[in-house]
Amino acid sequence: MELTPRGVAHLHAVAALSQSRSRAAAIVAADLRLKAGEYRAQAARIREILDRVGLARDNLSPAAAASAQVVASVANLFNIRDTELSSFIVANGDLSLRKADAEEKRTKVQKESKVLLEYTRKAITKLTELKKTLAKFENEVAMHEALMHQWQTNLAILESKERQYMLQLSNYKAILNRVGYTPEINHGVLMEMAEHKKDLEKKTKPILDTLRSYQDLPPDKTLAALAIEEKMRQYAAAEKYLEEVLHSALISNPEL
Repeated sequence: MELTPRGVAHLHAVAALSQSRSRAAAIVAADLRLKAGEYRAQAARIREILDRVGLARDNLSPAAAASAQVVASVANLFNIRDTELSSFIVANGDLSLRKADAEEKRTKVQKESKVLLEYTRKAITKLTELKKTLAKFENEVAMHEALMHQWQTNLAILESKERQYMLQLSNYKAILNRVGYTPEINHGVLMEMAEHKKDLEKKTKPILDTLRSYQDLPPDKTLAALAIEEKMRQYAAAEKYLEEVLHSALISNPEL
């Protein structure tokens, strides 16, 4: 074994501790031997006193020896060093206090046990309910899995429909662009233009009726030509008015 400073220091500490414990053990042993000698001397004195008064152990009857043994056992139980009545009373009072304390602790433990028992019963009931719920969920797993597969299938169908509708929307936008659709042309503008068209039709209807009546003009070409020319000017003015109304409607509704 290789000796190192650390190992030597450790061995020295162990040796010092061992010597210290040995000295302490020697002191305790000497004290115990001293007490044993005192107890033997005291026992010898008590034996001598008992012999003098005729109460030696050999002189006692079996009943007296048994009674003395009982008194000694009770004294040991009460942890007293003599058999005086006062010592027994004090020891009995101390034992009563210890008994009351033990009963109080036992009552407290019983209450706690009842509470724990109630908690245990509730926990068992809750555990039973949870087991039933778990069994129910386990039985419903197959049904929910079928529903989940159905939802996944429906989702795939919806995604396919979405792609189809997006493609159709793109096609419709392309068609609207080809036909010249602009955001200004919407339902409101078209309705307003339709109303203006109706008004213009009402205004131009008498002119058209008049023009149709020219079919019955007299054979005088000069008068007929003048009348036709006048009506044509009125018709041109009406068309110009229609264009101006439509143009003003588009300008007055730019957000449409």
